[in-house]
Amino acid sequence: MEYKLIIIGKLPGLNEYTAANRTHPKEGGRMKKDAEEAVIWPIRQQLRGIHITKPVLLKYNFYEPNRKRDLDNISSFAHKVIQDSLVKTGVLANDGWKEIVGFLDQFYCDPEYPRIEVTIKEVGD
Repeated sequence: MEYKLIIIGKLPGLNEYTAANRTHPKEGGRMKKDAEEAVIWPIRQQLRGIHITKPVLLKYNFYEPNRKRDLDNISSFAHKVIQDSLVKTGVLANDGWKEIVGFLDQFYCDPEYPRIEVTIKEVGD
């Protein structure tokens, strides 16, 4: 089985998250919470009632408005936020080794419609 999630816009990058943590002890936590709220809403709309029990492979397609951010900066914080949000909404039971076998990242430039498309593919028992 395969499921698709589309998150409109872009999430903060790892550099912004790191800078926020250095600014104030609680600022990084606020940034992560705000990012999770931005992800949880589309999960609840698009993956309503889905509770995956099999291991999954996550495929991330990042559509950035331009090529200014480094690829690892784009994906690092996004992985954390999206996977934690999938667990918080009950789509995944956990985000550990037993639940996620890996992920694949691809990057594109779309100045008109920046977004993150996540394909969740069940891969085994």
